Amino acid sequence: MRERGGFWVGLFASVFYPFTWALSRRTIRGAEHLPQHGGALLVLNHPSYIDPIIDAIFVHEQGRVPRFFTKHTLWNIPFLSRVLDGAGQIPVFRGTAKAGDSLRGAHDALKTGRVVVIYPEGTLTQDPDGWPLDNRTGVARLALANDVPVIPAARWGTREIFDSRRRRFRPFPRKPVNMVIGAPMDLSDYRGREVDGELLREVTDVIMDRVRELLKELRA
Repeated sequence: MRERGGFWVGLFASVFYPFTWALSRRTIRGAEHLPQHGGALLVLNHPSYIDPIIDAIFVHEQGRVPRFFTKHTLWNIPFLSRVLDGAGQIPVFRGTAKAGDSLRGAHDALKTGRVVVIYPEGTLTQDPDGWPLDNRTGVARLALANDVPVIPAARWGTREIFDSRRRRFRPFPRKPVNMVIGAPMDLSDYRGREVDGELLREVTDVIMDRVRELLKELRA
């Protein structure tokens, strides 16, 4: 049964399905690892600004509604704010007194059975070769505090469509975009331990090492 997304999610889908088809030839392996019900944390690399569109379409194709971390300033745009609220997106108040609210919003989404998509770098990949670097520990906080599947994944090819670092958009011809979804990670060895900076960094590195392994498979 498809998760109900409402009018605004349907509007997003009607726009971005054709957009995704027009720009990319997608292949996906491991889609069965995204659960059909209940909360899940989907962890990915982030080399291009169009990644959220590609990833949102993947999650929606599985019958789920994705929740993304989104810059809070976008809520200042009147119509867009209604769209973002209607689609259940999570505002990020980076560099403000409300910076912690984004994680609280993600905790709430996971506890109510939603799929949260997270890019642990917090911004575009800065490595010129496209490998994830400088990952933040918010992914570990969410993974340890919520009893939900933590699903590593990798996607490659979006930078060939839109190289965000160079502001180079090359829509044609359609580019291959390949995606692999890994099995949920077993983090049981880390649960029940005192949550401190060392543990958060260790868990973050374990998760992102798996994301890099999947990315290496795609790029081989």
